[in-house]
Amino acid sequence: MASQHPNVPSPAYGLVHHNVRLTTRYVVISNALAQHRELSLLAIGLATHLQSLPAGSCVGIKAIASRFPESEFRIAAAMRELEAHGYLARTRRRLPDGRILPLTISYNSPGADPDATRKTPGPRTTREAPPAPGPAPAPPPAPKRSAPPTLTARHARAAELLCGLRAHAPRLLLSERDVRRLAPGVTAWLERGAQPDAVRRTLCADLPHDLAYPAGLLAHRLAALMPPPLPVAPAAPAAAGHLQNCDDCDRAYRAPEPGRCRGCEAAAAEAA
Repeated sequence: MASQHPNVPSPAYGLVHHNVRLTTRYVVISNALAQHRELSLLAIGLATHLQSLPAGSCVGIKAIASRFPESEFRIAAAMRELEAHGYLARTRRRLPDGRILPLTISYNSPGADPDATRKTPGPRTTREAPPAPGPAPAPPPAPKRSAPPTLTARHARAAELLCGLRAHAPRLLLSERDVRRLAPGVTAWLERGAQPDAVRRTLCADLPHDLAYPAGLLAHRLAALMPPPLPVAPAAPAAAGHLQNCDDCDRAYRAPEPGRCRGCEAAAAEAA
């Protein structure tokens, strides 16, 4: 165990560090990531894990979930957090043989130039003025995301239902972007005969305690629990002729042509 520096007093309470100097099998993580106020603890841990892996490692959602107790849903939510804050970018790259494979880029400092930290100035032999600094490097381009669909009058009821979910479950507070993306799924439920109250109960029921991305959960439920279409009503049987009045008894009956009713036809046949 490393000894405490003589000039640093040991705290009497709270956190105490007992650290040793690592020379192998370690990764450097900035405090900006380790103490990020807007990232969940799962996202911070996932970013640390990605930084510790060698280049070329398989880091798909299924591959990571197979190594840790968290579900694929929670791993996917943590990846979206890291993407939103610039610590992760997911794209695809075409190989020379025509195959298209996924490419994941892990950033330990979003927006910084990786080559800038590797350029160390050499020893100065003259007293010449240092060269003027060039323009700051441009940050890496953010991954392109498809824009959510534009709401139409057909999705108005669905959007109103989604916006009102927070009144029944405060954790289902959705952004405007999430409402536009989820509205077509709710519209499909309503067009299949589902009542708005039934849709609302299904979306709000049994919410997990560690719900980090409500829009992802709602998208899964809308797709997995989609009700079947309403059965087609059978066609009404064709009427057996028009309403006629019997020529003998003037009783109403249905027949294609005017004449006698069945009773008068039978009586006429017996008399004959």
